[in-house]
Amino acid sequence: QVQLVESGGGFVQPGGSLRLSCVAKGNILRIWTMGWYRQAPGKERELVAVVRDDGSTTYSDSVKGRFTLSRDKAKDSAYLQMDNLQFDDTGVYTCTINARRFLAHANFDYWGQGTQVTVSS
Repeated sequence: QVQLVESGGGFVQPGGSLRLSCVAKGNILRIWTMGWYRQAPGKERELVAVVRDDGSTTYSDSVKGRFTLSRDKAKDSAYLQMDNLQFDDTGVYTCTINARRFLAHANFDYWGQGTQVTVSS
């Protein structure tokens, strides 16, 4: 079984910063990608950022230059540093990984429970 443990959400004023953490636990053989999605009230879920096995990253246009996603392979962890947060960044942020478990024959996507980020004055 794979479990994603997220932390770091909270309340912040515009221009502030938060750092989200995601730790993957379980009988994981290998993780190919780790990323974060977010969903604002009344909106569809959108990709925020993803980091691949080779270290390359992709960011949504709305967060480029403000968010930084990093990965610690040794700890099966990913960290999303969010700076200069704006009102539109409010939402539930969910960690996701594409990984293969030991003895499995295919990769699967796994999702965390989500953590709330609220940007408000």
